[in-house]
Amino acid sequence: MPKLARRPLLAAAAATLATPALGQAPWPSRPVRLIVPFPPGQAADIFGRLVADELSKRWPQRVVVENRSGGAGALGMEAGARSAPDGYTLVVGTSGTLGVNPSVMAQLPYDAERDFSAITNIFTLPLVLVAHPGSGPADFLSFVARAKENPGAQNYASAGPGTAQHMAMEMLAHRAGLKLTHVPYRGSGPAMADLIAGNVPLMMDSLASALPQVQSGRARALAVTSKARPPQLAALPTVAESGLPGYEALGWSGLVAPAGTPEEIIAKINADAVAILRDPSVAARMVELGGFPDPGTPAGFGAFIRAEIAKWRQVVREANIRLDT
Repeated sequence: MPKLARRPLLAAAAATLATPALGQAPWPSRPVRLIVPFPPGQAADIFGRLVADELSKRWPQRVVVENRSGGAGALGMEAGARSAPDGYTLVVGTSGTLGVNPSVMAQLPYDAERDFSAITNIFTLPLVLVAHPGSGPADFLSFVARAKENPGAQNYASAGPGTAQHMAMEMLAHRAGLKLTHVPYRGSGPAMADLIAGNVPLMMDSLASALPQVQSGRARALAVTSKARPPQLAALPTVAESGLPGYEALGWSGLVAPAGTPEEIIAKINADAVAILRDPSVAARMVELGGFPDPGTPAGFGAFIRAEIAKWRQVVREANIRLDT
């Protein structure tokens, strides 16, 4: 057969290969599950739901959020890692579940680097040390003085063991030479409820979940963990300004999928999620809630996760932190 005659046949064959098989519905043809490995009310849940709602507007099927908390987020992450890599299960991976857990949990039921395909980070946000307005310290220096006066007697709450909140406080205590007592909760919501009730005097929390309580006067903000003061609390000093130069700790959450999810699906989710995070109205809403959008490529997010693992491994080594699993 002449070459010119073969070209239309080759083109037709290529088109056939690029077309889904007869009867194969385009993705997504059914609802997509988004696992959040923490209870409602935490930053991972707040911003995960925001992205899920926006994706649901763009896709022909809804994105349904499923909260699966427990085990410092390990239960939800394991459920995601063991799910079929077909694009119908996504997971909100966090600074705690992907960055910290590999260094502090001896029996982690998932591999943070090998079991997931990175899609994009969703947000970064500062953490904030808050106190009960009555029983808690009045400011950061008072907190340090009280902790040094009675080593081990100062309790603080967190959203759970191994979370960014817990690790940021452990890093603070190590660098300030303090001995504190950690009171872990199953999420920011119950911990904040106990702080407001006066059952615990201090808490390290994400700015997103603490901001409404600070603005209402039910919690007193002592210091923020970012390098610069966030616009939401511009008068609040940073931990670095308050006596620990160079201190910085951020929370973050991003989208991952089970390893082996088709690259074309990863690329589509990334493109749609990045478009959402770059939308001015969505970005403004995220800042209002206490976070900052952080869209990027799958490769960039994967490199970021690996860097976070290395960073927190060093902190864990310095502070000698281990979690029982």
